[in-house]
Amino acid sequence: MPVIARFYGMVVKMYLLGSEHNPPHIHVLYGEYNGMIDLQTLSFLESDLPAKAAAMALEWTAAYQAELLEMWRTQVFKRLPPLQ
Repeated sequence: MPVIARFYGMVVKMYLLGSEHNPPHIHVLYGEYNGMIDLQTLSFLESDLPAKAAAMALEWTAAYQAELLEMWRTQVFKRLPPLQ
């Protein structure tokens, strides 16, 4: 699972396993906590992230939504800037 970004102790990763792994989403890891964000709706599919980490993860995902969806579609990964 390639690392897309790191910021404030969070690691953003993406799995790409074809159609069996839809909808397009990212995984956000923060210590022992995890979240999965749907890239089309910008909502959590699953999450036990603390509220502040969840808000930052959603803010970052919204800022890079187009790039993340393109990575999902093409399966070509690149590192994205952290949340500023």
